[in-house]
Amino acid sequence: MKEGSLGSTVVKCFGLDTLQWFRTGKKLAIVLFLVFLASCSVHKKMTTISAASLVEDVARASYKQTDLRVIRMGMPAYLMLMDGMVEGWPDNDRLLISAAQAYSSYATAFVGADDAAFRDSLLLRAKAYALQALEHRGVSAPLTSPFDQFERQVGQTTRSDIPYVFWSASCWGSWIGAHTPSITAMAELPRAEALMRRALVLDETYHYGGPHLFMGILYASRPPVAGGSLELSRQHFLKAIGIGQGKFLMAHVYYADYYARKALDRELFVSTLKKVLDTPADVVPELTLMNTVARHRAEALLEKADEYF
Repeated sequence: MKEGSLGSTVVKCFGLDTLQWFRTGKKLAIVLFLVFLASCSVHKKMTTISAASLVEDVARASYKQTDLRVIRMGMPAYLMLMDGMVEGWPDNDRLLISAAQAYSSYATAFVGADDAAFRDSLLLRAKAYALQALEHRGVSAPLTSPFDQFERQVGQTTRSDIPYVFWSASCWGSWIGAHTPSITAMAELPRAEALMRRALVLDETYHYGGPHLFMGILYASRPPVAGGSLELSRQHFLKAIGIGQGKFLMAHVYYADYYARKALDRELFVSTLKKVLDTPADVVPELTLMNTVARHRAEALLEKADEYF
């Protein structure tokens, strides 16, 4: 065996002479191969954990971004990275719900009706990830299980489950909202609603009063004969705005878009949206991105005031 060869290097590392190397080399190769196989899944998970930590840092930095072009152009790569991490660790509920949130947020904030087909594919992926995460939290077959079983399992969720309950309901609701004409999609609404009602019980303040925003939109969107109520909508919106101390500007946008328009209250519509434009996007650093999106939406809605009223 030549000095410096791979065999020679291994021989030296293990303290074996040349003869011993040839005698034990085959056994050693088998042992190393088995060790490699056993460590593959562990290594993949460790890599995923490291990547997840980096992704969380990227997400936190993006929350403070004011240039929407940067986020719009960079988000597809971020989503592909999330897909890869889920592929590497498919039973990690934290990764699943983070991926669901990312897909849904990108679809609603940056795509929307401008590209309905692309938006719908993003929302479908968000829904799929969210329901997978929900299953890992004890809600079995959330889409197909008997409704009484679904309600019972949702009712057994605890305070630690709030991110999964809230974001599953939110992602699911966004997908349903994009398919409103579909009877099949609307048939799933009671399940999303049950989840969000549970979120209200677990923590009504979660994500700046997010459960109240969902209910405000729901009550405003339904006709009275189907349980809709503008008064209940108003109450939920004001509750959410109060919880966010008026600093989560998207709550104001939803209040104007869903409640004020439906109530035919132009003065409230205009004053609420102007309040959004008068509030700095970085009034809370981690809300800078969402508040920037809210300000853009407020401008667009104000331009259409004459069409609405």
